[in-house]
Amino acid sequence: MPSYDAVLVVGFGGPEKHEDVMPFLENVTRGRGVPRERLLGVAEHYYHFDGKSPINEQVRELVAALRATVTLPVYWGNRNWHPLLPDTVRRMQADGVRRAVAIATSAFSSYSACRQYLENIADARAAVGDGAPMIEKIPPYWHHPGFIDAMADRVSHACSEAGMNGEAELIFTAHSIPVSMAVTSRYEAELREACLRIAERAGRGGGQWALVWQSRSGPPGQPWLEPDINDYLRARPDPARPVVIAPVGFLSDHIEVLWDLDHEARETCQALGTPMARAGTVGTHPKFIGALAELIATPFAPCAEGCCPRPQRGKEVRS
Repeated sequence: MPSYDAVLVVGFGGPEKHEDVMPFLENVTRGRGVPRERLLGVAEHYYHFDGKSPINEQVRELVAALRATVTLPVYWGNRNWHPLLPDTVRRMQADGVRRAVAIATSAFSSYSACRQYLENIADARAAVGDGAPMIEKIPPYWHHPGFIDAMADRVSHACSEAGMNGEAELIFTAHSIPVSMAVTSRYEAELREACLRIAERAGRGGGQWALVWQSRSGPPGQPWLEPDINDYLRARPDPARPVVIAPVGFLSDHIEVLWDLDHEARETCQALGTPMARAGTVGTHPKFIGALAELIATPFAPCAEGCCPRPQRGKEVRS
């Protein structure tokens, strides 16, 4: 096993005040041709929370939990907002870090959830230049028993708290991605396998669950994974049957969970007369923090060369 002298948590990032929102969204969508009208619409989701995404505070809590668990120093850098990854790598260099193990705040495989983080790390090291620490990223870790057990605990708690232990339908959600990105990775297959394991662990096996999607942001003509959570809720044959919604594709209850599920999906359920409970994400669940600590301490094979390739623009796959 390589001798690491630091841990690097690589996050997505999020705005922390009103004036950060549009610059943050422009960073996220740069080069993707997203219409400004769409950005302004998404910005309203952030303004609903006074312009502050909870994601940075949640990553701070994750970092604090790791620092209390592992013996190595733990750093944190983001793809899209402060603390930006190049600044963090520069600080690591100044602190004398020579070789770090990185863990991304995404458990599944896709271009944006895996390969792009590898590119972000490479770009940050190039920006720092000579003397930048070597950084090796842990591959997607959705299958680790600690992740599965933590999510199963969240599902069981939501069912029990809402009094929905037997009759409720369990609906897992994950961030939708373009079909062109989905076919270049195991994103959907990994999610379905994770849902199966979590449902069985929570005593909801035997096909008593569904996987649907949320948070699509691409142009209307571009196919993304479907069905959307709200479309699925409206199409259910028995709207009176309660639902427990579990955001398996997210590590923390950030803005897309709070807006898309706690706001929009809840409004849909209320309109349909559907009782709804929402399971938490893994967050800083002790089993999940233990899983990360184990991943950091265990030898791993890096991602295969060319894994989760960038989708080719203009070659969208039609569903």
